Amino acid sequence: MINIFALASLVLATLHMGVAPASAHGYVSQPPSRQAFCRNDRISGCGDVQWEPQSVEAPKGSFKCNGDGPRFPQLNDNDLWADYYTIVPAADTLLSFTWTLTAAHRTTTWEYFVQTDDNKMIASFDDGGAMPPTTVVHHVDLSGYTGRQTILARWNIADTINAFYACVDLDISADNIATVDADAAAPQIPLARPELK
Repeated sequence: MINIFALASLVLATLHMGVAPASAHGYVSQPPSRQAFCRNDRISGCGDVQWEPQSVEAPKGSFKCNGDGPRFPQLNDNDLWADYYTIVPAADTLLSFTWTLTAAHRTTTWEYFVQTDDNKMIASFDDGGAMPPTTVVHHVDLSGYTGRQTILARWNIADTINAFYACVDLDISADNIATVDADAAAPQIPLARPELK
């Protein structure tokens, strides 16, 4: 005799597996992205991304810090993040961006854009559908850029319509005497403080 409850459970489990979203999750941890700042309790009012910095997932192609998805709208509020950025000496033309992946997934490309009116792509790395490790580092050329810049990093998943998004706020200035070590941990990257006027 067939156990109807067991059969029903099996059917439901199979259906759930068929529509489950991508299991990939990750964010830029170095230099600190907006969600990394929020995760580390360095800024208040940043919302639920504090608990899920790795979950900024939305359809591919967006240029918004939250991917233009329904969650984490605080990431798009530039005023909220105005006093939180990483100092980068202009002489350091290559900056390492480190992704921390809590669940890897097959990847097409990793893309980096300077957020402007035309959102210029400054780097792209093609993984060709490969499964990345839990830590991914890209060296991005920032030569030609100075002052305050927001870099949008986009991780495009190979077998879903989605990507993961992270915005990194930088101050690229020849006046800064700090140095950036590509392998440094977060506390060693100098973080700007609001200037008193």
